[in-house]
Amino acid sequence: MVSITFIDVQGEARTVEAEPGSTVMENAVRNGVPGIEAECGGSCACATCHVYVDEAWREKVGDPEPMEEDMLDFAFDVRPTSRLSCQIRVREDLDGLVVRTPERQG
Repeated sequence: MVSITFIDVQGEARTVEAEPGSTVMENAVRNGVPGIEAECGGSCACATCHVYVDEAWREKVGDPEPMEEDMLDFAFDVRPTSRLSCQIRVREDLDGLVVRTPERQG
């Protein structure tokens, strides 16, 4: 299992155990992480699973693909570290990943 920590705007951290091959969004929804709405269910058709990847993890997680970049145009308060959590596949080398949820989605 891979640990992922979600930090909300108040600074409250919630760590979940994630199965490799799943997405960061799927694990957030499965564990009731506040701030991840995931209205489209992970099909990259909305921007309601927007997260900020912690700077220390940014290079390892990688940059968004063009379709994800297009959807991020609809997200609230997009930053250089913004990603859609439905597009981040959990891998063993992401153990300890830290992401922050925005003040609001969309």
